[in-house]
Amino acid sequence: MCQPLCHLQEHKPRGSDAAPSCPQPRTVVDELEARMSEGGVIVDYHGCDFFPERWFHIVFVLRTDNSCLYDRLHSRGYTGKKLQDNIQCEIFQTLYEEAVLSYKKEIVHQLPSNTPEDLERNLDLIMQWIEQWMKDNN
Repeated sequence: MCQPLCHLQEHKPRGSDAAPSCPQPRTVVDELEARMSEGGVIVDYHGCDFFPERWFHIVFVLRTDNSCLYDRLHSRGYTGKKLQDNIQCEIFQTLYEEAVLSYKKEIVHQLPSNTPEDLERNLDLIMQWIEQWMKDNN
């Protein structure tokens, strides 16, 4: 079954009092390598092109309608370039394209993520997939 939830540590530039920033891809891979080799891990991250293909049996890309996404990000305090970059990323399907280029196309699936009902359906679908995978591979 899946391992307990863990989070990557927040990273700050060395010798800096700056706010934590997104960790570098190599740092993320290094930090997850041992856990991933044990199996049973679900990774939730805002990118995927640097994760080794061997880590995943399936990849889900959450997609959001731009009007929903704008409101969601605005309510979280996103403004300016950060808001614009996130909206453009969704318009151009950047994460989906990244996933399709990084992994076998047949393991990459898009799921709608617009409403709380979508969240529930997605969780159900992912749990069904995990249960079926376990039956097929154990």
